[in-house]
Amino acid sequence: MPSDSPAVTASPSAASVATDAQPKRLLSTMDVMSLIIGIVIGAGIFSSPALIAGNAASMQDAFIAWTLGGFIALAGALCYAELTTSHPHAGGDYHFLRLAFGEKVGFLFAWARLTVIPTGSIAVLGYVFGDYATEIYSLGAHSSALYAVAMIVVMTALNVIGLKSGSRTQNILTALEVGGVLLIIVVGLTMAPSAAPAAAAASTSPQVTQWGLILVFVIFTYGGWNEAAYASAEIVNPQRNLPRALFWSLAIITVAYLLVNAAFFKVLGLAGVSGSTAVAADTLRAVMGDRGAQIISLLIAISALTSANATILLGARTTYAFGCDEPMFRYLGKWNARHDVPTRALLTQSAISLALVAFGAFTYSGFKTMVEFTAPVFWLFFVLSGVALFVLRRRWPDHPRPFRVPLYPITPLIFIGSSLYLLYSSVVYTGRGAFVGVAVLIIGGILLYVRKQHVDRRPVS
Repeated sequence: MPSDSPAVTASPSAASVATDAQPKRLLSTMDVMSLIIGIVIGAGIFSSPALIAGNAASMQDAFIAWTLGGFIALAGALCYAELTTSHPHAGGDYHFLRLAFGEKVGFLFAWARLTVIPTGSIAVLGYVFGDYATEIYSLGAHSSALYAVAMIVVMTALNVIGLKSGSRTQNILTALEVGGVLLIIVVGLTMAPSAAPAAAAASTSPQVTQWGLILVFVIFTYGGWNEAAYASAEIVNPQRNLPRALFWSLAIITVAYLLVNAAFFKVLGLAGVSGSTAVAADTLRAVMGDRGAQIISLLIAISALTSANATILLGARTTYAFGCDEPMFRYLGKWNARHDVPTRALLTQSAISLALVAFGAFTYSGFKTMVEFTAPVFWLFFVLSGVALFVLRRRWPDHPRPFRVPLYPITPLIFIGSSLYLLYSSVVYTGRGAFVGVAVLIIGGILLYVRKQHVDRRPVS
């Protein structure tokens, strides 16, 4: 078993633990771009523009914020491009953190991933899908929960069938999602009335732009691109294709976000966008009537499906890598060579997500809040991933790096600084709720202690 100490001297060229089957390189650049775009362009773009407009003094400031968010995300993507091409591994961040800071930090990160980060996201996306699918056809009192369960079961089954099935599903869903976003852009920019309608109430926009607050919302809406790291062991020619996929995906996403906001502003104006509780629905309703609201419900349901499928596909990779390294979770470290997927990790992830959905069926608002309170844990490990770039460069200066982050050390410092700010902001906004994430880490710490006691008492052969 690797040492707890981060002072590793051997070159990190191989996987932590060999298994009877290993991931194969089957994903193309377009497959990875589809995963990134599918995760990032989720339901957030249909709601966050109102929050951002409500804290911006002008449309120009809102557009600057969206552009700046794209550059910050790109800075992070460039850091991940170096980490993933230098140390490709199914564990993604887990592998980088383990190499840089030792197995204890890696254990805590993988534990958080197993229990709340992707599983919580899958459950929430299930409810988002259920809420909007119910607008189209209700299944009764617990319609949203039933749709959420069906989504998780079907999406997991498609990924258990095989990597090709999961990636093909992702490509189709991403195409539908991007098509829906293009519909909003075309309708908003070409069919809108010549002048935006006046808001029913006076504009609530501040006299001075609240830059810190709107950047929190913007960067959250760009979130998810880092999930590409978990596919680094399955990408064809990752040294070339992964940086390309990250760059072009974020370029497409940034342009799409700017055009979507342009459509919103043209139809509703700054005051209308900031005062809207469903900005995308209000935009299409203003141009197409009630039929537009139904189209938006379908589009958001598809977006939730797209993000959920990508999260299911990639989230299980960390769990698999964790099982390869940790005897306590060895059951999860089994790769299905026939289907090219970590079947046990996928099924375990699905079971935890379904348990969260069941809990949410009784306390939905509390469940949603509980998941949001894990944000401080997410940003803490994001900061550490950025620091890992410096640590690994220093520890192994001669290790092959097919891609080197440009403008080093400025670019990684921008990434670390923005992540630190979001860590601070998430703690401030959640308040005492941040202790939920701390509790997850404490439970992980207890498991670490139990594991250490078991190892220390093991008889020497």
